[in-house]
Amino acid sequence: MNIIIVGNAHSAPRRIDLGSRRIRLLALAVGAGCAFCLVALGFGVGVALGGSYGPAAHELADLRATLAHQREQLANLDNDSHRSLDALAVQLGRLQAQATRLNALGERLTEVGKLDDGEFDFSSAPAMGGPEDSVSLVATSLPIQNGVDGLRAEFDRQEAQLGVLENLLRDRKIDNALLPSGMPVAQGYISSGFGARTDPLDGHAGTHLGLDFDAPLGSNINAVADGVVTWSGQRSGYGNVVEIDHGNGYMTRYAHNSVNVAEAGTRVHAGQTIAKVGSTGRSTGPHCHFEVWLNGRAVNPLIYVKSQRVTRA
Repeated sequence: MNIIIVGNAHSAPRRIDLGSRRIRLLALAVGAGCAFCLVALGFGVGVALGGSYGPAAHELADLRATLAHQREQLANLDNDSHRSLDALAVQLGRLQAQATRLNALGERLTEVGKLDDGEFDFSSAPAMGGPEDSVSLVATSLPIQNGVDGLRAEFDRQEAQLGVLENLLRDRKIDNALLPSGMPVAQGYISSGFGARTDPLDGHAGTHLGLDFDAPLGSNINAVADGVVTWSGQRSGYGNVVEIDHGNGYMTRYAHNSVNVAEAGTRVHAGQTIAKVGSTGRSTGPHCHFEVWLNGRAVNPLIYVKSQRVTRA
């Protein structure tokens, strides 16, 4: 087999005999050289591409490792949040139970304080008011947060209600202690009533401003309510007198005493001995003259003598 190569029309053609051994070795060498060049070129391209891809591959591996770590942390946080929510739910249940007990306590105090006639209602919130907020913030709260906020508001309401109830009971107790009630002597009877009567000394018509209690000479005369002694001395016609200011417009007077025990300016309590029964001043015998004044006017002491002081919680 021959290959004829023609250069141009004037030159002689060249003939390559492929059956020659030398020609075949030469062709094989050329083919091997071309193959070697192609392999070398591919290797160089691979090395070049591998050198540029290496840092990116490391960064991608780091990112994947970071993502896996974050996923693990998120899973742990989710578990912790569930445990926290369970703990909060338990605490919320306890707080709700406490709120129920406080409500029951408030209602019990209302009953014990004899305020169950509509004077005080523990089950309703106290009246409140105020200007409207100029800025309204809208926020989405978790259900557990709504429960906590609700209990916080409930405790605030109960605290306000209990404060009002405490003050009311304290005022009722104070008012009760300051209100004249009962007899000024432990033993004796009413020998002369309030109002118009015939004067026992001169027989003329007159007005009796109090009640007379016939009692043994020297027996105790007791204050009928808490108060402050404003007078302890003698007054014309009354003999030895003790006067007590009880506040709220009330004043009581105890007259014809043999001895005044309480001094002016001292504080006395209901049932405390302030004087001794006598017959000083215009008197026909040992007795206690007892008057009740309200807002500067003498009133019939009988309604106060017949009343009994109620012990309140």
